[in-house]
Amino acid sequence: MKKDYQIISRVKKLRTLLKRKNIVRVLEAHNGLTGLIVEKTKIYKNNKKIEFDCIWESSLTDSISKGKPDISVVDMTSRISTINEILDVTTKPIIVDADNGGLIEHFGFTVKTLERLGVSAVVIEDKIGAKKNSLFGNKVFQEQDSIEHFCNKIRLGKSRQITRDFMIIARIESLILRKGMEDALKRAKTYIQAGADGILIHSKEKIPDEILVFCKEYKKITKIVPLVVVPTTYNEIKESELIKAGVKMVIYANQLLRTAYPAMINVAEIILKNERSSAVNNLCMPIPDILNLIPTQENQV
Repeated sequence: MKKDYQIISRVKKLRTLLKRKNIVRVLEAHNGLTGLIVEKTKIYKNNKKIEFDCIWESSLTDSISKGKPDISVVDMTSRISTINEILDVTTKPIIVDADNGGLIEHFGFTVKTLERLGVSAVVIEDKIGAKKNSLFGNKVFQEQDSIEHFCNKIRLGKSRQITRDFMIIARIESLILRKGMEDALKRAKTYIQAGADGILIHSKEKIPDEILVFCKEYKKITKIVPLVVVPTTYNEIKESELIKAGVKMVIYANQLLRTAYPAMINVAEIILKNERSSAVNNLCMPIPDILNLIPTQENQV
């Protein structure tokens, strides 16, 4: 019973944060260690504690960290293993990137499984066919789902969740695929009517102009739900600007993996060049620190 209460409590944390905060700050994790980084990293600015609120379990970084391409080759069973690794060592809510949610017949099972684990939300994108990363845009063939079919997927997912707290966030790819602002807004309105608990509007532009236009028009929709953005390419925009535009959640979707990989390549190359590892001493954590990075039960305070 205690475990069930803890899971339910964790699931509802995201909705609580969305009600209490001007913006929910989310950072990606792809294993237990990066989950701990999201969990524990904090700074103090003007005597105010600033930290990440939530963990993004990314399809891209989960796949790449396993040496696999981002084409949904890492199936949900493997993804669940990663999610459990993160859940085991963290307390913050987790949002799972589920690509397009798979076959509509399968999506209901995904919702039930994720909610049962303690995940707070799942994001699904309105595309069909073989997975291609959105940041490729129209450089590769990507097909957007029909509004009717995607709405049916949302409805099915909502019908399978057990608590009222689990969230299904609909990710709109209209701007990515050059379908236009009108199509994006139409889809947002319709997805909300179908039961979506949040709308993620995506863009691969290097400036945030089209996102800000969408935000302005989104406010005119009769019923609105939390608006989510992923400023990977238009990353000059500040959180204060997003708050002013009406954004409720910002996802930093891949930065931990993108910084770790170059650092590891650099160390590997230096060792090869110098034929010994002492040349990278200044780039490495001391051995005692790495041994004590994750406390055992015996040395936990």
